[in-house]
Amino acid sequence: MAQFQRPTLCCCRKVLTVPSKSCEGGQGLGQCRLVDIASASNFHCFKLRHFHLDLRLNFAVKEITGWQVLELVAIQPGVQTLVLDTHPSLLIQSIDCKVPGITGAQDISPSLIYRVDPFTDYGSSLNISLPAYVIRPHRAFQITVRYTTTDGPAIWWLDAELTCGQTRPLVFTQGHSVCNRSFFPCFDTPAVKSTYTATVRVPEGVTVLMSASRSAYSKQDRVFQFSMEYPVPAYLVALVAGDLQHVDIGPRSRVWAEPCVLTCAVSKLGGSVERWLNVAEDLFGPYVWGRYDIVFLPPSFPIVAMENPCLTFIISSILESREFLLIDVIHEIAHGWFGNAVTNATWEEMWLSEGLATYAQRRITTEAYGEAFTCLETVFRLDALHRQMRLLGDNNPVSKLQVKFEPGINPSSLMNLFTYEKGFCFVSYLSQLCGNVKRFDSFLRAYIEQFKFSSVVAQDLLDFFLCFFPELKESCVAQREGLEFERWLNACGPPLCEPDLSAGGVLTGPVQRLCDLWASEPPDPEAIANFNLSSWSTFQTVLFLDRLLDRSPLSHGRYQTIMNAEVRIRWLQIVVRNSFYPDLPRIRGFLHKHNKLPLPTTLLINAQSLRGKADELSANLHFQHEYREACLLAFTETWLDDGVPYREEEFTLVRATVI
Repeated sequence: MAQFQRPTLCCCRKVLTVPSKSCEGGQGLGQCRLVDIASASNFHCFKLRHFHLDLRLNFAVKEITGWQVLELVAIQPGVQTLVLDTHPSLLIQSIDCKVPGITGAQDISPSLIYRVDPFTDYGSSLNISLPAYVIRPHRAFQITVRYTTTDGPAIWWLDAELTCGQTRPLVFTQGHSVCNRSFFPCFDTPAVKSTYTATVRVPEGVTVLMSASRSAYSKQDRVFQFSMEYPVPAYLVALVAGDLQHVDIGPRSRVWAEPCVLTCAVSKLGGSVERWLNVAEDLFGPYVWGRYDIVFLPPSFPIVAMENPCLTFIISSILESREFLLIDVIHEIAHGWFGNAVTNATWEEMWLSEGLATYAQRRITTEAYGEAFTCLETVFRLDALHRQMRLLGDNNPVSKLQVKFEPGINPSSLMNLFTYEKGFCFVSYLSQLCGNVKRFDSFLRAYIEQFKFSSVVAQDLLDFFLCFFPELKESCVAQREGLEFERWLNACGPPLCEPDLSAGGVLTGPVQRLCDLWASEPPDPEAIANFNLSSWSTFQTVLFLDRLLDRSPLSHGRYQTIMNAEVRIRWLQIVVRNSFYPDLPRIRGFLHKHNKLPLPTTLLINAQSLRGKADELSANLHFQHEYREACLLAFTETWLDDGVPYREEEFTLVRATVI
């Protein structure tokens, strides 16, 4: 989920008014219609009860063919058209309709008239004309869409040489935020949830996994069957197929990976996952999804991890660092409550998923590993937040929790540290208002129980909070000067306040002392030598390197230690910032290892070289005609924006990914 683009922002739109549930547990639904400008669909006109996918994977031509059946009920009178989100890479072959159980006649399945219209750069609208007899109050009907999809943004086909084992090809999907409209036509909005089933046919030797609560396999027919019995939004439907094997690591968990990765993954996780699940259940109530499995994917996976229900997708390179693996898996476990069970209703309020999941993650680590460990990880993340704040400026509207964006802007552009860390700070502030973290745990359990399997906006959370703590409502905490809830949500800049992290001083103190010594002029080698860096944790090491980055340029020197990926990427940034030429060749090796790409590559090592490297790629395209496709590997702290040239008459930007 870490795809960054500079969004076009509109800061004058009013806060959305949506149905909310009462504090006492009744539905209390209002009549105001939720708007999701990232979706072309008319999801507010229909109730999606269920959908089924019947798919065949063809690795030879990199295609998925099949059909989808949607079971719908019209909930608004007079509607004559069903509008679904789709994508230009998804080719519609036919659409028909069935109305089960019409009295005196067999089921009717006529072909329907449809058209596909442009919507945005990330999708199209599929407009399906419905016969009059279909639209009856409270009567279900089925729409069957036959289609083929190839290389849309949700579907990643990897040739064998791009996998970890380099023996067999692999395909996976990544739906967040609005990519799954290229996987199957859908109401591609987090406001809509439904159950689903799937049938997937594959060649011999291929194992298929999906984000589903139940699965079965017919070896004779090479058919996998899946069922998700709990309602989920479209973006949480995920599939991976390839040479995958598994080992059970707990009563409700197993690890999936390519054979060459599996042993390492199992040894790193061991029995920890069940322990983390138990801690989370003690804090937030029962884990509602049944299974919690993990599949490790090749370095081409475009983000670190994805919280697909029942089956977390995670990049295999995270195995190099036990601490980052621990944090990322616990974060995805936390999404089982915050993000998956209760989901943000629009992408403009992603903090409702990521901010709450980050808070829940840190409650879990505090219970499992102590307050000092959690404070160290939080200091490291908040340092990164303030670093990003310095780059963007205090008035950048992307730093709001309720970011309003104009039609056509990809919601993935809002995935930034503010979504996580500013959201975390707001949730921490709410916890502080309670005066007792255990009381806030009780509130979060009640919040999950109240809104489970539904989608919410910030007002739902805050109204429920004030109802749960009536004494806080009576004391008008929402309007406390300088810390108003409205200001938390809609003011630009850093968090209005941050939690007390002094308990981490035993771990962060040595880091800061060494950083001060290292940056002093001249450095004191004897004092530096007194620090035993081999005893430091990965988080201490990366915090130290990050803070050195903030003080660059420095006098040339070497930092010798056993480096995992998280440490290496920071050391290489120091190499770039300080023009330490002896280590520059390591940058290309690092990027190629952790971002395997099937294309000729031009390396871009710092912000100042952006324009020159674009010229270099242009020259390659001109003189080496086999460069039909190529890529830039960018190693920079700045955002790629309109100031970074790529000449449209020569080549087109297809996909931008941050690693």
